[in-house]
Amino acid sequence: MSGTVVDALTYWARSKPDLPAIDFAGDVVTYAELSTWADGVAHDLASRGVTRGDRVGFLGVNSLEWAVAALAAKKVGAIAVGLNQRMLTRELVTLVDDCEPAVVFCDEALLSRLEEVQQERNTFAIAVFEKDVRPLRGGAHTRFPTPIVEMTDPTAIVFTSGTTGNPKGVIFTHATIAGEMHEWHLMEPIQPNGLRPLLVLPLFSAAGIIWGISRVVLHGGTLFLQPGFDPVEALRVLNEDKANTLTGPPILFEQISKVPGFTESDLSHMVTAHVGGARVPVDLLRKWQAQGVALRQIYGQTEIGGSATAMPRDEAAEHPDKCGFGGIFTKIRVVDPDGNDLPPNETGQILLRGPGMMPGYWRNEAATQEALRDGWLYTGDLGKLDENGYLTYVDRLKDMIISGGLNISPAEIETVINAIPGVEEVAVISVPDAKFGETPAALVRTTTEMKESEIIDFCNEQLADYKVPRYVVFMDEPLPRMPSGKIAKRQLRDTFANVPDNYEKVR
Repeated sequence: MSGTVVDALTYWARSKPDLPAIDFAGDVVTYAELSTWADGVAHDLASRGVTRGDRVGFLGVNSLEWAVAALAAKKVGAIAVGLNQRMLTRELVTLVDDCEPAVVFCDEALLSRLEEVQQERNTFAIAVFEKDVRPLRGGAHTRFPTPIVEMTDPTAIVFTSGTTGNPKGVIFTHATIAGEMHEWHLMEPIQPNGLRPLLVLPLFSAAGIIWGISRVVLHGGTLFLQPGFDPVEALRVLNEDKANTLTGPPILFEQISKVPGFTESDLSHMVTAHVGGARVPVDLLRKWQAQGVALRQIYGQTEIGGSATAMPRDEAAEHPDKCGFGGIFTKIRVVDPDGNDLPPNETGQILLRGPGMMPGYWRNEAATQEALRDGWLYTGDLGKLDENGYLTYVDRLKDMIISGGLNISPAEIETVINAIPGVEEVAVISVPDAKFGETPAALVRTTTEMKESEIIDFCNEQLADYKVPRYVVFMDEPLPRMPSGKIAKRQLRDTFANVPDNYEKVR
């Protein structure tokens, strides 16, 4: 049985005190400094009444303070909850209602928005990264007496959108994080203290708080954390700082490959370059291969810990459409609607099980029972296994849109648009996008004359910007429906697959 992230932080702070733990755009914090800084914040949390099992939220862009506060919450025995800083007040209220945090940290720039949430739900205290975390750096804080926890205790909640439109909180326990990272370590050629990932994705996601902060601390590595994605800076970190691990959607790798100097870069020191969220174009594989890097297609979900399977390094270029055969401990099945295993090359629902599999969704027993059956995670995704057990991802059973690696729930957008006076019905579908892979298109039927800009303006007031549709199509006829009365989404996707060719983007 492995231990916790706090166990590892304490160990590395003692055995490798001067080893850089986080390099935030050149601002370096060692393991000794990181642990002591987190102790100071943990004492502050305890003084606010936060104790084991309480939830602590984090709302802000990537920063050292975000990472330190999350580790401090873990030291208290609390559950760290990342909140998407691009969400508006209405969306944040929904998350607060679900996880009921005792304290929420935020960027000073987001304080007014969080205060609006607090006015609606006066159930949590507010702490500000710049005022309550940053000043504690460098202080001589006494070691916080972390309580004894069970490995099955929750330690993080990562919200993921569902096809119902309601965000679901995926529970990560100490055991699932440790198990997932143990399996990853066995399969990737990383030496002790040699893990050096570049993180440009947000800390509130599983890529951040789990695969960034937690994985690095468990392995005693160095996290190259960026405030956001800047292709030029990303290439510099890969080149000069020798970051050796990068994971993200194809758009990250594509934009880095367009930076002047990329073709002169020797990136052969990179041991892990995983691409997920969309299929990897063959020409992109070749661009990185020329620089000594094997881009490897992965497949997974937050519910399985993030990554479930990656194509073997020496086969990735030969089979760019395949995602590997699972892990040492992570298994894959493909089944028919009755749950029977399908023969090779037949398409069915992908099932997963492994050490990183969630125990369930936070306070959502119905969704948990739907997703977890007989010890397997029913992903809602379609795929097929070949004769050698290699997985090819085909499509989603769910309607989820993945745009630039971010999950977007069509049902949530539909709920907002349906609230516009004069809108009779709406369906939001995914359409191709050259930059983001997919993007939302709203098919709207109205009872009055309406302009596309009215739809977009209303959405901008209710939704984070990445969720706002880029296409609006007004329908003259009622939307097609199935016998059950539900809108026939598959038919609409087929009919309007060429929306980008026939309609102008509205934003």
